[in-house]
Amino acid sequence: MRHDPPTLEEAIFAARGLTDDVQEQVAIAAGLMELPPEDVRAALAKSPPPRKPAATLAFTNRGGTERSVVVERKAPRRMLPGRPVTTGRSFG
Repeated sequence: MRHDPPTLEEAIFAARGLTDDVQEQVAIAAGLMELPPEDVRAALAKSPPPRKPAATLAFTNRGGTERSVVVERKAPRRMLPGRPVTTGRSFG
């Protein structure tokens, strides 16, 4: 059986998924990689900030029934200067 340890980037990604606290991210990634925290902190500072998820899963409890709700965020439409606004329909 083959066991490949995670890359430093994968360890940082996993740590960011577990907590928002940078110090805890460093500790988690350092533990996964068995590296000194200083090395992980330097790599964490160089890596791009995490993207916000497009969807969030929330749970609600109404009327004694637990329900899950998915909230999706969509980027607003941007208008390009000098371009007419069209509705996608053709008349004629």
